[in-house]
Amino acid sequence: MSLLETVVVASALALVAARWLPRRIRRPTSVSASVLVTVSGVALVWSSVRWQMMPVLAGAALLLPFAVAAELRARGGRPPHRTRRWAVVPASLACLCLIAVGPAAAWALPVPDFPALSGSFAVGTSVVQWTDADRPENATRDRHDRRAVVVQLWYPARQSPPDAQRAPYLGRTDREADVVSDALADYAGVPGFLLDGLRRARTPAVADAPVAEGDGRFPVVLFSPGLGGVRTQNSAWAQELASHGYVVAALDHPYDSAAVVLADGRTVRTKVTSTGDADRDEALAAEWTAVRAADLSFVLTQLDRVARGEIPGPVSGRMDTGRVAVTGHSLGGGAALQAARQDSRFDSVIDLDGFPHDPDAKPFPQPVLALTQDVRGDIDPDYIPRLTQVLGLSRATSYRLTVPGAAHLTFTDAPLYLPPVESLVGSRGRTEGPHLTAAASLAFLGTTLRDQPDDLATALAAYGDLTVHAPHGGT
Repeated sequence: MSLLETVVVASALALVAARWLPRRIRRPTSVSASVLVTVSGVALVWSSVRWQMMPVLAGAALLLPFAVAAELRARGGRPPHRTRRWAVVPASLACLCLIAVGPAAAWALPVPDFPALSGSFAVGTSVVQWTDADRPENATRDRHDRRAVVVQLWYPARQSPPDAQRAPYLGRTDREADVVSDALADYAGVPGFLLDGLRRARTPAVADAPVAEGDGRFPVVLFSPGLGGVRTQNSAWAQELASHGYVVAALDHPYDSAAVVLADGRTVRTKVTSTGDADRDEALAAEWTAVRAADLSFVLTQLDRVARGEIPGPVSGRMDTGRVAVTGHSLGGGAALQAARQDSRFDSVIDLDGFPHDPDAKPFPQPVLALTQDVRGDIDPDYIPRLTQVLGLSRATSYRLTVPGAAHLTFTDAPLYLPPVESLVGSRGRTEGPHLTAAASLAFLGTTLRDQPDDLATALAAYGDLTVHAPHGGT
């Protein structure tokens, strides 16, 4: 909670406690708490109050009339109104419960607090939109419509002044953050106010910050989010990688991502829905994966053009598009595997708990790191066998890292802002999931993109249960 929110809660609690204090200190405590809760409450409402604080303000509003009445009686020289204690207890408990709801809700659904970056670079971010003139948009009936992709880049940047405005979490502007937050809530089937913290969040990155000094070129990492996910869903991971000298390009996939705000201001909402029929849903997942794989290859082409100065873009001339990893979470992980199989320009793959949906899986040259939750066979009996089969097709040594205590969303930013419920975000706490995901990724990328001579298997085994898949299908 913020300092102002803490003051509101503390002064509201003091109002509850005042009724039970000895008479000589009851009045000054009540008066002080009344003034403090009124002033801080007005300031909180004026500065855009979070919904978590509404029960606190309601509890304080119920208490204030009694405190004011007692003070007026005292100033008028009248004796204090006597109320039996048994009648006061239920009211005090009710107000106490209301006030307690605020901190509890703020703890369960906080504004994301992004971990400090451990790399040597500050991080900048920029958003671009590119249209593939050679590919029609199959999600619309307009035969002239062409596939457009929105891409957010995080990159090593110069150190900004301490007072530099930090980039919003969910979009380029507050309006975009509102639109995306509401869309994510709709997609999850929860009231929009529950994700209010997302639209308020700021990240360590600075929008459009100058690229880091020097003439070295940075390896590139492309990222595809989960089904219905958005480009920013792994911001903690992306910014940690950027602080270690990588350019991370995360994609919004229009008509798949929960909401995509285009450069002309239009908002494209998701059209992906489950039919409830397993065979039909698998066919649809294969179609969506194929579109995403094509998006990833197209974005790599555009990044290569930026790197060569053919088109404008951030980090121009500083990206090394000869060293590129393709990554993704969930459906995006499956898309990353398919993109690598179809496009040899990708040098390695990171699959964050993604099921392979490629209907034409064939041998491919890139090494793979697959991070998975501990999936029991009775929950998804096809996942691990299918993933093992695909990893066995790699002609390079690949790795499957099963992370104890992880859930599907452990590998995203979700632990930073969702309730710490094990079935949702695992049991690794608020920051351990994003930290572990980034650390394992950095170890793998250091070997596959930077030829660092580390013992990769030993490094990865520190984060979970490691299975090494030798080339040509051996294990």
